[in-house]
Amino acid sequence: MSPDDRRYDRPDYTAMLAVAIEEARLGLAEGGIPIGAALFDRAGRLLGRGRNRRVQEGDPSIHGETDAFRKAGRQTSYRDTIMVTTLAPCWYCSGLVRQFGIGAVVVGESENFAGGIEWLRRHGVEVVDLESRECVELLAGFIELHPEVWNEDIGEPIA
Repeated sequence: MSPDDRRYDRPDYTAMLAVAIEEARLGLAEGGIPIGAALFDRAGRLLGRGRNRRVQEGDPSIHGETDAFRKAGRQTSYRDTIMVTTLAPCWYCSGLVRQFGIGAVVVGESENFAGGIEWLRRHGVEVVDLESRECVELLAGFIELHPEVWNEDIGEPIA
């Protein structure tokens, strides 16, 4: 099988991202930060989905990726899983990907925040950035209205 033939075996990343976007929109409707994520197996089967609920729960550890990871439950291995997220994962969530050996990360966008995607790539994680305008605009609108909440989320000083 040639590399060109293998691309047809790849899951539909756009459809997977739609799940994460739905989670991001739910989070925004709840008054939270619009970042969503979902964990899939390589066949495209949904294992868990979640959203950033730091504001809603008052818990700084509930990022979209951690929420999806927790909701996926225990897996015997994460090497054949794909974390799909509306935004490039922060260092905390990038650490989760490395700690558990998640095989691939599909990012909706990295324009608003690049997080640890280059670090993940350097450590052998497949990272695909879909450069979704929908994801960029969703988060950019939130950042414009709530810069202090955004800065808190990424660990930056509040201006």
